[in-house]
Amino acid sequence: MQYVMTLVWSVLLMFMLNYVVSSILAVDFNATTSIILGVVFAVLIFIVSAVIPNEPTPEADHH
Repeated sequence: MQYVMTLVWSVLLMFMLNYVVSSILAVDFNATTSIILGVVFAVLIFIVSAVIPNEPTPEADHH
């Protein structure tokens, strides 16, 4: 479920970003670009979360 919600939020945020930028630049809004960028952004988030370890470092145990 966390993957689905991450995908949904990333696509929604890309829709918002694309809408704002296209209105500032006075160009047409393109929904397919938003969806593609949202999926790419979600995949990058999944990769980063898989690379970062979940365990605390050994130095964090010693105060």
